[in-house]
Amino acid sequence: MHVAVAVIVNAKQEVLLALRHAHQHQGNLWEFPGGKVDSNESVYDALLREIVEELDVVITSAQPLLEVTHKYNDKSVLLDVWLVDKFEGSPKGKEGQQLRWCPIVALNVADFPAANVPIITRLQSN
Repeated sequence: MHVAVAVIVNAKQEVLLALRHAHQHQGNLWEFPGGKVDSNESVYDALLREIVEELDVVITSAQPLLEVTHKYNDKSVLLDVWLVDKFEGSPKGKEGQQLRWCPIVALNVADFPAANVPIITRLQSN
């Protein structure tokens, strides 16, 4: 599964996190917002679409950060991760998901799906 992922960073060097619903794959864990890339769209277009759909936020500046491939027991994912440093709007959990801002230094890998560990490592090494 190909996923566009947004690491949305605010001026306080906090990142926006969303809590996965219990019934979802890797439920009750925090994640960086994003979603599936459709076969007919670019990763960047998928990123823009997913963030509007999930958070009611418009990305105005984003750069590729890294790609992560991970195999869970039941599925494989390719995460196309983008660093979002400018956006318009106030994030809202439009799909009923809980949101929170977390300082980059306080991210704990145990709170995330395993595929997110390289993202946290990269963020905390900068």
